[in-house]
Amino acid sequence: MYKFKKIIACLDMAGCPNRCKHCWLGTAPNGDMTGEDLLYISQAFRPFTEEFEISSWYREPDFRGDYKELWDFETKLSDNKKSHFELISFWRMVRDDTYADWLYSLGVRICQLTLFGTEETTDNYVGRKGAFKEIISTIDILLRHHIAPRIQIFINKQNIKELPYIEALITKLDLVNRCKEIGQEFALFLHQGSCDGENEKLYNIRITKDDLKEIPDYLVKLTLRHCNCSSLSEIFGKPENVLIKELLEDTATSSIVSETPVFYINCDFDVFPNEIQPSNWWCLGNVKRDGINQVIKNYQNNNSVAQRLISTVTISEMVRLCGNPDSLRLFTKGDYIIYIWNQYCKFMCKSSN
Repeated sequence: MYKFKKIIACLDMAGCPNRCKHCWLGTAPNGDMTGEDLLYISQAFRPFTEEFEISSWYREPDFRGDYKELWDFETKLSDNKKSHFELISFWRMVRDDTYADWLYSLGVRICQLTLFGTEETTDNYVGRKGAFKEIISTIDILLRHHIAPRIQIFINKQNIKELPYIEALITKLDLVNRCKEIGQEFALFLHQGSCDGENEKLYNIRITKDDLKEIPDYLVKLTLRHCNCSSLSEIFGKPENVLIKELLEDTATSSIVSETPVFYINCDFDVFPNEIQPSNWWCLGNVKRDGINQVIKNYQNNNSVAQRLISTVTISEMVRLCGNPDSLRLFTKGDYIIYIWNQYCKFMCKSSN
């Protein structure tokens, strides 16, 4: 039996309290998987890898009430459990007095939170009223527990003019000094995110080069420092029409098969590679219905619809069919290729129906 170097399996055991408009994972319904399901997935994948790690979430961390017990169980089932991820649940933070202490006890010293602009805009993009206030409260709770908040901001043509508000908010909350007091440097960065999942619906309002001048100098400075870049073009990429010209010369096909794959398992036990949005054309099969052997075989042999297409059709052919040569929207090359993959798969799936 072939063995991978390492497999990480992530279950969507409880789902997410939010329905974010930028989320590349989509807005699947929440499930209610059990500890037995976590054990079942662990036992299914373990024979196929030299090293194994399992997680109870891939949307909202620590969303379940028994999150501490789940962490202990994940650690027991994993060969080398990584430290707690920098993403946290601000939903839980304002509802659980023990959460921040628990995070600190695990060695967490920086947590990432996402803002989109004003209270109204942030609530709209997170998908529920009250989210902005919870994020602001979470910032205070984190700092009181000597954990620094790092602010991520997704921007598009709709919210970019609200960046001066966020700049003023940083000053109002005195985040630079408060982070310094706990021995940390305040960090913030801007980006657009990939154009898949829910964020694909925002394609029409992706920024163009002219929009970059709307970003306040201070936020540019923080972004370049965090991303270790010298210019915003390294972060936001090139216009779509320029990328199309480049990719029309590219006759390569692609494979996402890796020696260290990460698999996402939804509440129905469907399995997806974590590289891209968990849509039907990327599905590797269902662990319970198809069996783990078939799921692994589908991954290794490029048998999912999307894997089969990207491994046999050149990116130049896909761009010729699905690219928009009149578009000035900015993309990094990698994000644009993923966008084109999904557009091509969507087109081919519709054509076959």
